[in-house]
Amino acid sequence: MPAESSFDVVSKLDRQEVDNALNQAAKELSQRFDFRGTGAGITWSGQQGVEIKANAEERVRAALDVFKEKLIKRGVSLKILDAADEPKASGKEYRLPIALKEGISSEDGKKISKIIRDEGPKGVKAQIQGEELRVSSKKKDDLQSVINLLKEKDLDIALQFVNYR
Repeated sequence: MPAESSFDVVSKLDRQEVDNALNQAAKELSQRFDFRGTGAGITWSGQQGVEIKANAEERVRAALDVFKEKLIKRGVSLKILDAADEPKASGKEYRLPIALKEGISSEDGKKISKIIRDEGPKGVKAQIQGEELRVSSKKKDDLQSVINLLKEKDLDIALQFVNYR
């Protein structure tokens, strides 16, 4: 009887890549002509967040676009961003707080395991383990098809597949 193969579904962000993208965006904001005199800037705010500031609402949105562009170039999924809908006015300055999402919540874990149960191959099991999901099966081909199935689904979290054995 063959041993079970498994992999973990996780949602982790590469802090170094996000930091590099943030630094590149900050440098571009300081050098670009259309951001001169707007006070536009982007900084870390706490452990799990980024804050964009400028003196006009449309400049904040443009700075967010620059940050998104840098994240894409560095291969970081935009699904990690949880930006507020509207920039908040604070005196003469507009601020946009952006939370960075990491980990799979229990609701998302249940949703993913339901997708695997309903649409995946028979004999594949999914267990929620904290902020990750362990998927196991006797056949490695079934695990490959589950990975492809989850990649095709448009979930609102960035997924990575690790510990494939």
